[in-house]
Amino acid sequence: MGRPVRGAVGGTWGAAMIRLAVRSLRFHKGGFIASFVALFFGAVIVIGSGGLLETGIHNAAPPHRLAAAPIVVTGDQRYAYTQQELVFPERLHMDAGLAERIAKVPGVGAAVQDMSFPAALGVGGKVTGHGWSSARLSPYELTDGVAPATDGQIVLGSKLADRMGLKPGERLQLLVHGTERSYRVSGLAAGPDDGGDVFLSDAEAGRAAGLVGRVDNIGVFPVSGAKTQEIASAVRKVVDGAPVTVLTGDNRGRAEDPDVVADGSDLIPLAAAFGGLSAMVTVFVVASTLGLSIQQRRRELALLRTIGTTPGQLRRLVVGETLFLAVVATGLATIPGPRFGHWLLGAFADAGVVPESIAYRAGSVPVIVGAGMALLTAIGAACIAAQAAARTRPTEALAEATLQRRWFSAFRLVAGLLCLAGGAALAWGTAGSAGPDAAGVATPAAMVWAAAFGLLGPVVVRAMTAALRRPVGKLSGLAGELAAHNARARTARLASAVMPVMLASGLALGLLYMQTTQSDGAKRAFDENLRADVVVTSASGGLPLDLVNTVREQPGVAAASAQIPTTGYIEPDEPMRPSEGEDTGPQPTEVSLQGVTPQGLDRTTAYHAASGSLSALSGDSVALPTEYAKDHKLGDLVPMRLGDGTQVKLKLVATVDGRRGYETALVPASLLVGHTDGGLVPQIMVSAADGTDPGQLRALLGKLADRSPGLRVSGTEVLAAGQADADDTQAWMAYLVLGVVVGYATLALVNTQILATTERRKEFMLQRLIGATRRQVLQMMTVEAALVALAGVVLGLLVGAATLVPLSISVLGTALPGGSLWILVVVVAGAAALTLVTTLLAAGAVLRGRPGDMAGLRE
Repeated sequence: MGRPVRGAVGGTWGAAMIRLAVRSLRFHKGGFIASFVALFFGAVIVIGSGGLLETGIHNAAPPHRLAAAPIVVTGDQRYAYTQQELVFPERLHMDAGLAERIAKVPGVGAAVQDMSFPAALGVGGKVTGHGWSSARLSPYELTDGVAPATDGQIVLGSKLADRMGLKPGERLQLLVHGTERSYRVSGLAAGPDDGGDVFLSDAEAGRAAGLVGRVDNIGVFPVSGAKTQEIASAVRKVVDGAPVTVLTGDNRGRAEDPDVVADGSDLIPLAAAFGGLSAMVTVFVVASTLGLSIQQRRRELALLRTIGTTPGQLRRLVVGETLFLAVVATGLATIPGPRFGHWLLGAFADAGVVPESIAYRAGSVPVIVGAGMALLTAIGAACIAAQAAARTRPTEALAEATLQRRWFSAFRLVAGLLCLAGGAALAWGTAGSAGPDAAGVATPAAMVWAAAFGLLGPVVVRAMTAALRRPVGKLSGLAGELAAHNARARTARLASAVMPVMLASGLALGLLYMQTTQSDGAKRAFDENLRADVVVTSASGGLPLDLVNTVREQPGVAAASAQIPTTGYIEPDEPMRPSEGEDTGPQPTEVSLQGVTPQGLDRTTAYHAASGSLSALSGDSVALPTEYAKDHKLGDLVPMRLGDGTQVKLKLVATVDGRRGYETALVPASLLVGHTDGGLVPQIMVSAADGTDPGQLRALLGKLADRSPGLRVSGTEVLAAGQADADDTQAWMAYLVLGVVVGYATLALVNTQILATTERRKEFMLQRLIGATRRQVLQMMTVEAALVALAGVVLGLLVGAATLVPLSISVLGTALPGGSLWILVVVVAGAAALTLVTTLLAAGAVLRGRPGDMAGLRE
C-alpha cells in the first residue's frame, strides 16, 4: 500500500499528530460533546467522593462548647487491641481526681472539669445541664446576676431565658435524672450557643446527674507562653495507661460529641463505597460514549488505513483526540468537584448519617486522584474503542466500516465470563450474609453483574434482535423490518446505546429494592419482637429503674419490663494484647445488647429461651443468642465488655433465638443501667391485663405523672415511629447515592441516545432522497428506540434480579424482594420513555433539513 504518511499522522507524538487530533474535533462535535459531558460529570463525582473519603480519614470536628480550652482530655471511645474499627457507644467517664494530677503538670495553668447531662424544663423543653466550671470552656460570661454557688441556684443561657421570659430571682422546675427539682435563677450567661444550656454548681450538677466523682472532659489551659503541643505531650505521659485520650486542634470536637468517633469513622467506608460505585459507573459510561463515538467514525478510520496509516498511528490519533478532550473536561471538573464533596457531607449530616460537627477537610490529593482516574478511564476507553479499527487490514477497511463484521471479540467474551463468575461468587456471599450485612456485599455485586451483562451485551442484543425480527416486522411493517436490519447490521453500535439504559434501570432497581428489602427485614424483626400494648417514657430522656416495679403494680397492668438498648462485645477467652504495634489474636464479637427486667419479659416481648431460663437473669448474668453461644455452655462465665467499655464476666443462664442478623443478647437492667450515658431506663414496656383496653391502660398509667414528673405514656406507635426514623435515615442515604449514581447514568442515557441519533444524519438524508418520508424515518427510529429500550431494560432486569434474589433470601427468606411493584413499573417506564423521547427528539431535529442538504454533509 506504500509508505505510511508520517507528515500527517506520523509515528511519534509530534506537533503534526497533535494538530491533526485537535483539528478533527470540530468535524465530530456531537461525539466529542457527548464524551466531554460524560468525562466532566464523572470526574466531578469521583473528585467529590475522594474529598469525602479524605474528610473521613481526618475525621476533624472543630470544637464549639470546648473551644476556649487549647487541650481537652476525654475518655477514649476506641476499643483497644482490635483489628476492627470498634467504638464504644456509651461515653466513657473519667475519675474527677485526674484533673488534679493534670493541674500539677509543669506548664499547665488550670485543669477544668466538665460534665453534661440531659434535663428538661417544665415549659421550656429539653436542655443540657452542666457544672458551672464548664462555662469557662466555651466560654460563657455572666451578663446579669451571679454564678451558682450553692444548691438550688441555676444560671440560664441568655437566649433560653429570653425565650422563657425568665429573669434572675425567679424560680423554675428542672427535671433531671427522673426527679423534678426547684431552682432559683441566680444569673444569665451569654456564650457562642446559649440556646439550650443551664448551669448548676459543680457539686449540685454531680449529684443531679448521678456523676459524683466522675467527669466527661477536662479542659487544660497552658500558662502564658507555653506551647500547646509540648504541654499536650506532657499531659499524655501523665495519663498514660488510663483509657483516656488527649485532644488538640480540630480533634477537640470529639470530646463534645463522641458520635464523631463512632459515626465519623463510618464516613470512610461510606465514601469508599459511594466513590467506588461512581467510579465504576463512570468507567462504563465513558467507555460506552467514547466507543459509540469512535464506531461512528469507522469509515474515516478505515480510509486512513487505506492510505497507509499504521495501526499504531491510528491508535495514537484516537488517544490524542481523547486525551485533549479529557484534559479539558477534568481540568474544569476540579472546580466544582470539591464543592460537590462538601455538599455530599452536608447532605449526609442533614440525614443523620454522620454527625453535623464533622468538618469537610480535603486537600489536593482527591483532586489529583480524581482527575488522574478520569484521564486513565478516557485513555483506556479510547484504546479499547480504537483497537478493532486498528486491527483491520487495509484491503478490508472499507468493507469493515460498512458492514461491521467484527461485532464481538474473544477478549470481551473472556472478560464477560469472568465477571459472571465474580457476580455468582458475590451472590453466594450475599445469600450467606446476615440480614443487615447483606447489602454490603450486594452493592458491589450489582456493579459486577452490570459489567458482565455490559460486556456480553452484543451477544444478548444480537439474540434478541434475531428473535424479535419477525414479530417486529409483522407489527410495524416496513419501518420495523428496516429497524431490525439496522440493529442486526450494527450490533456493536446498538449495544453501546443499550449500555446506559441497562446501567440506569439495573442500578435503579437494585438500589431501590435493596433499601426496601432491608427496611422490610428490619420491620419484620421489630414487629415479631413486640408484644407490649403501652410504652412509658420520660420528657427528660429516661426513667429511674425502680419505676418498673411501680408500673407493674398498677391496676390493669399484666406485665412490665424495662428496655435499655445498647451495644456490647463478647471477648475471646484468650486476653487480647498488642503485639509489636499490631493488633493480633482472637477478636471480639459485636452484639446488640438489651438491658431487661426478667419479670414480665415474656409478655412484653417475643424473647424466649431456647435453652436455660430467662427468669434467671439477675446479677452478673447474660442470655446470648444461640448463634453467639456455640463456644459456651450454660453456667460458663462469658467475658464481655459493656457499652462504656467496662469489662465483665457474665454467667450464661440462657440462649435465645432471633431472626438472623437481628439477634440480641439480654442482660439484667440493673447491671446495664449504670453503664449508659444517662444512667436511666429509656422506656418501660407494658402489657394490658385481660379485659383492659390499651387506651384505658394509658389513662391509668398517666396518673403516675403526679409522682414521676415528665412521665409520658403512649402506644407502641412511638416505638414504630422510632424504627421508621432509623429506616428513613438509611433510606435517605440510599436515595442520595441512587440520585447521584443513577442520575449520572440517566444523563449518559440521554447523552448517548442523542449522539447515536444525530450522527446518522447522512443515513437519514439518503433515505429521504430515495423517497422515504419524514414520518417513515421517525417510525423506523421509534422501532429502533424501542429495541434499545427493550434490550436495556431486559439487561437491567437481569442485573437487578441477580443482585436482589440473594439479598432477599438472606434478609426475608424468600426470593422476592420487599417493596412496591410500582418501583418496577416506574423504573421500566422511565427508562423506556427517556430512550424513546430523546431518540425521537434528536431524530426530529436532524430531519428538519432538506434531503438535498446531504451533499454538504461530512462523514
